[in-house]
Amino acid sequence: MKIIFKLINSIAILIVASGFFSSCNDDFLERYPIVNINDGSYWQKANDFMLYSNSFYNRIDLLPSYSGVWITLGTFGEDANEGSDTQISLDYNTRMNGEGTVPSTGGGWDINDWTSLRVINYLIDNQKKSSIPLDEIKEYIGEALFFRSLFYFKKLRDFGDLPYLSNLLQMDSQELFASRLPRNQAVDSIMLDLDHAIEYLPERTASWTGRVTKETAMLLQARIALFEGTWEKYHALKSTPFMVTGSDGSKFIRKAADVSGALMDLAEQNGNTALANEGMEDGYTNLFNQKDYSANKEILFWRKYSRTDGPTHVIGRYSAEGANRGLTKRMVDSYLCIDGKPISVSPLYQGDADLKTIVINRDPRMNQTITVDDEKHIKWIQLNTFFERPYFEGADDERSATGYQLYKGHNGDREEWQAVQSTRATIYFRYAEALLIYAEARAELGEITQNDIDKTVNALRRRVGMDEGLLDMNNITPDPNWDFQGISPLLNEIRRERKIELVCEGFRRDDIFRWAAADELIVGYIPKGAVWEQWRNHPGAEQDFLDAWSRLSVDDQGYIEPYKSFSAMNGGYKFNLGRDYLLPLPTNELTLNTNMRQNPGW
Repeated sequence: MKIIFKLINSIAILIVASGFFSSCNDDFLERYPIVNINDGSYWQKANDFMLYSNSFYNRIDLLPSYSGVWITLGTFGEDANEGSDTQISLDYNTRMNGEGTVPSTGGGWDINDWTSLRVINYLIDNQKKSSIPLDEIKEYIGEALFFRSLFYFKKLRDFGDLPYLSNLLQMDSQELFASRLPRNQAVDSIMLDLDHAIEYLPERTASWTGRVTKETAMLLQARIALFEGTWEKYHALKSTPFMVTGSDGSKFIRKAADVSGALMDLAEQNGNTALANEGMEDGYTNLFNQKDYSANKEILFWRKYSRTDGPTHVIGRYSAEGANRGLTKRMVDSYLCIDGKPISVSPLYQGDADLKTIVINRDPRMNQTITVDDEKHIKWIQLNTFFERPYFEGADDERSATGYQLYKGHNGDREEWQAVQSTRATIYFRYAEALLIYAEARAELGEITQNDIDKTVNALRRRVGMDEGLLDMNNITPDPNWDFQGISPLLNEIRRERKIELVCEGFRRDDIFRWAAADELIVGYIPKGAVWEQWRNHPGAEQDFLDAWSRLSVDDQGYIEPYKSFSAMNGGYKFNLGRDYLLPLPTNELTLNTNMRQNPGW
């Protein structure tokens, strides 16, 4: 940890107090000069705390903007970036294949990786010294606690045990040489921070402010509590080196159930939070392709872009093509038929011979997540053109990896594509996640009722018109292809619902890891794609497409196998179950602080 505090001798902190985050309203878009904070004259007005807290929103390690990032789908490509069984890139994920090494420096533990913590704690420390009544600045203290929790959650996911620091340190502070706190104790501190953030932050109103609210903090708390609770439970059940001795995770699972339930109650009471686009044609697709969510009740927190005021991104350049990524056959096979039964047993399943066939009689979210050549999936709005076939030709950064090309998040604005200035918004928190957390936590506690399922899983299915395929907890059709053979049918279906609803939103790797499920889902897994033969003599296909298609690797059953030519992937992923759930600490840090211990297996 010593490396974190090499900046401790800085007397002043330079921040850009505005132009900070273009998802805020016009008042926040005014331009201010860089402010050199002098503690003798600053922190005397509530406005000082507001201006300083503005800087949190523009820290990309807390809230990625994807501005200036190439070969990206934004959040909709994170499942491939981080490694999962549901979305992949053209290049296999080396972490999932057990190819990690111990760095000497960096690796997520570098000085720059901890700057945000010091920036946040600087505000909190100065609040303690300020004479301003807490009630006048509590919203900004709540924001600082929210972002500190978000910061620590990212570190928890990567490293497990953590040094939890709630104040600024001096060069001789003993904490610099202390051991890491056990992960569950660090999460206790995160929960306490978020308890206070929820108390201090205002509720959502019909008027959008661009700032975090009570509801956003509640969802973050529920997310972290479920993550830690299920991590502790399932790593203990499998006796992995990552288990927390003496804890079964039930305390945090209870917290997840309570706070997500409270969020659902609050949503019902104030009417400003709810599922959006219920009963609308293509409502699921249109939830993710918008430029502005000011009036959307489901999107709790998001980033706005602007070609006039900046920033913009280049995601639209890639979402029209393959973007170097693709959904896997395993993901596509997970979608139920509209009767609520899995494809292995439903008489409604029509097979997977081609894209138009595979979506017939399936959960409507499937047809609104992948691109299908049905003259309904728009490519360019201005040209009124539609998707015809996957993009196998061209540069690697644009090609489709599996033939199952992502449609979720594509808005088809060709003018922005030509200008290389896309403004489709980035979603960070949406209310649907709270419903899924509540259902899973209640099921884990053995307390779930049919009413709970109706308010959560079935609400999501009704939203897309899947009224004939609702989940009945007392009448679940067995699926021989369930992802998890060691848990109940009900938990399998709740996990399936999460997999479907949140696909390609950056949750899958965390889910696999917290369920200690890499042995079931990753080890030996060979990702596959669509049926290769369907594009032979495809109508209108140009020679470049046919040449690229003919070079694709295919398995013995005729499915695209993107990694067949990679010798390192022979036999599937080689994830090390005793090591790869966490990242290693750099060796230099272990030398500087001998009280810290390396993570298991490294």
